[in-house]
Amino acid sequence: MAQFFVIHPENPQQRLIHQVVEIIRNGGVIIYPTDASYAIGCGLGDKEAQQCIRAIRGKGEDHPFTLVCRDLAEISIYAKVDNRQFRLLKANTPGCYTFILEATREVPKRLQHPKRKTIGLRVPAHPILQALLAELNEPLLSTTLQLPGDEQPLNDPYEIRELLEHQVDLVLDGGYGDVETTTVIDLTGEVPVLVRAGKGDINPFGLEKE
Repeated sequence: MAQFFVIHPENPQQRLIHQVVEIIRNGGVIIYPTDASYAIGCGLGDKEAQQCIRAIRGKGEDHPFTLVCRDLAEISIYAKVDNRQFRLLKANTPGCYTFILEATREVPKRLQHPKRKTIGLRVPAHPILQALLAELNEPLLSTTLQLPGDEQPLNDPYEIRELLEHQVDLVLDGGYGDVETTTVIDLTGEVPVLVRAGKGDINPFGLEKE
C-alpha cells in the first residue's frame, strides 16, 4: 500500500521532503509532480525499482529514462557538454525540457542509448522537485506517468493513488498536474533537433513544429 503525502506546491514541508528521500534511498518507487506532467521515478542505482517502473508503464528494455537534475553543474557530471550546448542549457533551464546529450562514464550503461551512448537529462522548475533533488543530492531516474493505452499522462493525484497504490511506494500530491509532457530536444549534433514537442517553447532553439 503506497504512502500518500499532501505537500505544498510552492513551499514544500521539509519534514515530508526528508521522508520522500528516505523512501527513494530505500529502493522505493515514487510518483511526483513536475513543472510538466506527473512523473514516476526512483534512485539512480536501483535496478529493481527501474524494472518496476517499466512494468507499470508497459515498456521494454529499450524505453529511455531521464535523469532529473538539480542544476547545470549536476548535468555536467552525467553528460558531456561543450560551450555551445552549455549556452543553450543555461538560457533554457530550469524549464520543461528534456535534453539528449552524450553520456559520461558516470551514467550506468543500462541507462544509456545502446548504440548512441546518449542520455536524456532535465532541470525542472517545480519547487517540490527542486527541494527533493537538493535533499537527495543526486539525480532522480524518471519517466512520464502515462499508463499503457492512455493518450495522456495521469494528472489527478487521487486517481493516481486509486490506480497505483499497490504498485508504488509513495504518491506525492502537489495538486493537479499538467497533461503536457516535456519538450525533448537532441543537442548531440551541430544543430538542435526536435524529438518531441511538449510544454517547453521550441523557439529559443530555432526550431519549428512540423
